Amino acid sequence: MEKEGNRRLRVVLVPGPFQGHLNPMLQLGSILHSNGFSITVVHTQYNSPNPSSHPDFSFLALPDSSSIFTGESFIPFALQLNVNCKAPFQECLAQVMRQQGLDDGIACVIYDEIMYFSEAAAKDLKLPSIVLRTGCAALSLAGHAIFQLKAEGHIPFPESRSKDPILDLYPLRFKDLPIMEKLENFMQLLSKVANIRTSSAIIYNTIDCLENSSMAKIQQQCQVPIFPIGPMHRIASATSSSLLEEDTSCLAWLDKQSFNTVIYVSLGSSAFMDVKELVEMAWGLVNSQQPFLWVVRPGLVPGAEWNDILPQSFKENIGKRGYIVKWAPQKEVLAHDAVGGFLSHCGWNSTLESICEGVPMICRPCYGDQGVNARYVSHIWRVGLEYENKFERGEIERAIRRLMVDDEGKKMRKRGKDLKERVELCTREGGSSNNSLIELIKMIMSF
Repeated sequence: MEKEGNRRLRVVLVPGPFQGHLNPMLQLGSILHSNGFSITVVHTQYNSPNPSSHPDFSFLALPDSSSIFTGESFIPFALQLNVNCKAPFQECLAQVMRQQGLDDGIACVIYDEIMYFSEAAAKDLKLPSIVLRTGCAALSLAGHAIFQLKAEGHIPFPESRSKDPILDLYPLRFKDLPIMEKLENFMQLLSKVANIRTSSAIIYNTIDCLENSSMAKIQQQCQVPIFPIGPMHRIASATSSSLLEEDTSCLAWLDKQSFNTVIYVSLGSSAFMDVKELVEMAWGLVNSQQPFLWVVRPGLVPGAEWNDILPQSFKENIGKRGYIVKWAPQKEVLAHDAVGGFLSHCGWNSTLESICEGVPMICRPCYGDQGVNARYVSHIWRVGLEYENKFERGEIERAIRRLMVDDEGKKMRKRGKDLKERVELCTREGGSSNNSLIELIKMIMSF
């Protein structure tokens, strides 16, 4: 790819410092790099990515002066991060521009929507910017609706209305809205994230065959082009950007299991449980009589040592039927023939990865966008079932058997296979995601 003679364009990426945000941004970087762009990743010191996983990228760390995210203060953390990072980022960009040669000019800045300080800094330096939204398109519609619902006095809503449907947002209910922490702080962050200001376009890690109607509504609301180019993990070169060390020994264990029999359990990189919930999960898995691969992340139970959190009697009961790891190579796990179901928190990356492999889900959302994702999985795409109750061993056992044994699960597995094939068509030449990527590349080259 060339422009103005031998000039090679550089794209500056600004990922959010969380696993679910970091993955798609680095995948986008790999996609753009394979199409001829140079890539510079400007990141926070907190949860900084591993440069060795992407040797062709340049990495620059911001002195963000941020406190460590505790999992209970996302909104103030994100707001403060944007205050801390704006000036260092602008200086960092200016330095890159001073050092660039004639063959390595910055074409644009692509930033995660929660890192909105990037747009102002890029504007000051007269650089174009593009927003990457790492959630589904339906999440953006839910965010847009929150402003209207609050203005009409429907938010905050009483518990008695939590399961009431929201008009024009089927299948979402009030309880599914991605409202986090104190409402005032949440609305402040939401207003910052929703306003793309002078940015030239929006990229979504989603797929037209999943969210065609949602994308059409968003385009009506937006004055700039939108580019759905997902699933990025399928289009990008196969590299890992996991912040946790993956235990690949589970793949050898999966090789010994029968086709479609294993329930894979992972609540993601930032969810928490208490000891009682963990114990109930453990016995629900045992009592289901299904082989299981369970991710018990260090820190999943705050304040507990990893070796001490599972009951000894549980360890004695699982035998060879269960396998427990601190973190799993999830894409490889979901692609394994032995895996027939996924009990998930329904983060968007996990949801996409499961859909791409045709693996049906038990949806147990924890916070944020996960309620929106879970409702679409269970009510629109119908490739999963909702688990809305507290963690209780009998409920867990029944949910697993519904998915893994009953006719209901078999039907979901068939729909999942059909949806997987539709997604694959979107990424091929002439498919919607492929076409969107071509248009995005044309836009970046035109800057």
